[in-house]
Amino acid sequence: MGTDNLVFLEVIEWFDETGKELVHRIPEKGSGEIKFGAQLIVRDSQAAVFFYKGRACDAIGPGRHTLTTANIPILTKILSIPWALTSPLRAEVYFANMKVFPNLKWGTRDPVAFKDSELGLIRLRAHGIFNIQIVQPVLFINTLVGTMHRFTTEEIEDYLKRIIVSRFNDYLGEKLDSILNLPGRYDELSEGLKKKLQDDFSHFGLLLSQLYITSINPPIEVQKTIDDKSRLGVINDLDRLIKLKAAAAMEKASESSGEAGSGLGMGLGFMMPAMFAQSMQPAVAGTKITGQNQCPDCKLSIPVDARFCPHCGHQQVILQQCQNCGKNLTPNAKFCSKCGKPTDTKPEPIFCQNCRAENMPGAQFCSQCGERTSTVA
Repeated sequence: MGTDNLVFLEVIEWFDETGKELVHRIPEKGSGEIKFGAQLIVRDSQAAVFFYKGRACDAIGPGRHTLTTANIPILTKILSIPWALTSPLRAEVYFANMKVFPNLKWGTRDPVAFKDSELGLIRLRAHGIFNIQIVQPVLFINTLVGTMHRFTTEEIEDYLKRIIVSRFNDYLGEKLDSILNLPGRYDELSEGLKKKLQDDFSHFGLLLSQLYITSINPPIEVQKTIDDKSRLGVINDLDRLIKLKAAAAMEKASESSGEAGSGLGMGLGFMMPAMFAQSMQPAVAGTKITGQNQCPDCKLSIPVDARFCPHCGHQQVILQQCQNCGKNLTPNAKFCSKCGKPTDTKPEPIFCQNCRAENMPGAQFCSQCGERTSTVA
């Protein structure tokens, strides 16, 4: 209980009804007349700090205290009251809330510069939450509260955010080479940043109990670069990436209304198979593959329209194949010209020696158990 200009305070206590007050002064205006022998009630999550003539005299912990010389020896030494300590004393009591204040938010008001080893100089925005607790109430009141009658998290949050952002910028430059390596390191960076900030907070009598980094965001154009790099890593081919973007653009355009969109969609239907068929062909450095095929028999390059290999005479138009060796056969051939087997001979299946499972002809490893196969009848 605390009121303005109250004489002979008999019971001094305070309840935090908002959940946001770090410090509350009684009385709220000026100083009050506190009678020796008055009852001071300090709860488990509180500490009481006495001020006399603008200076902190003593701090009292949780419990119900009768204000006598035994409880506040520092105060009585300063005052040296000559009338048997029975007259009222003009002083103030600051109640410090010692609980943990969670879920305070921090973030970059303006983007901070970061020199990325791969992307160059970029601007980053970061956000997170942190928890604080008063551990040195006298120091906290003297450094931050001053003569304010109440001090809430709203008064201190903005100031602490600026400290965190400043240290965050330094720490990120020390510990991170590139934001491409950022995924999976949030916990590590959060813990390291919290340790770096402990001294800054302790100067105000505060404990930074927890700090979390919830997001680190580069500019939109950098995010697009990272996305393109991720796609390139999956496709692993710049030419295919360009074709993929071109196909996406054409698909989007084809969805537009009107005859133009319809015509473009029809054109896209003709173009897509050829474009993707070409993009999926493996490119060999220094080899011109346009208009050339490879003979499956002698492995030399031949024209795409050749019906027979000009080097070995192997037939290129497949009409029938030998089921034993795969040789291309002429129409109505009864025997293979390469292995001599009858054309109607069916290859024998492969049985696994380990599990006896039947596998396709030519199988080297069993499809059931994975062991190497053998031809067991």
